[in-house]
Amino acid sequence: MSLKDQITEDMKTAMRAKDAERLGTIRLLLAACKQKEVDERIVLDDAAVVALVDKLIKQRKDSIEAFQKAERTDLADKEAAEMKVLQAYLPQRMSTEEVLVEVKAIVAELGASGPGDMGKVMGVVKTRLAGKAEMSAVSAAVKTALAG
Repeated sequence: MSLKDQITEDMKTAMRAKDAERLGTIRLLLAACKQKEVDERIVLDDAAVVALVDKLIKQRKDSIEAFQKAERTDLADKEAAEMKVLQAYLPQRMSTEEVLVEVKAIVAELGASGPGDMGKVMGVVKTRLAGKAEMSAVSAAVKTALAG
């Protein structure tokens, strides 16, 4: 069963359970999937769905930060609840140490050295670690690997 099919099944389960908050978040995710498919005239695979979920989670994090600055805890709590539902669709994340080991291997493979090769390394790292690791942690690991 593909990730998209799993999300659809979860939507049906949420409907039956009358779980309005979970249902709303899942519908939002499915709408984003459908929008991307229509815009780009493609059928999303699991990797593309994971990337979309990652993007939605990042949006939620940014919103939570903004709402907390504005002292709107009600809205921040709503965004946090949506983020929790979305995180269920992400694969197990790599630890910081695992990311660093993987990045060092890629740097050695490419023969990269110094901050000037950051773009070249990030391009390869993004394709290999997409959905498996937080990209901010990956970027920090690449900087560390290229500096050392």
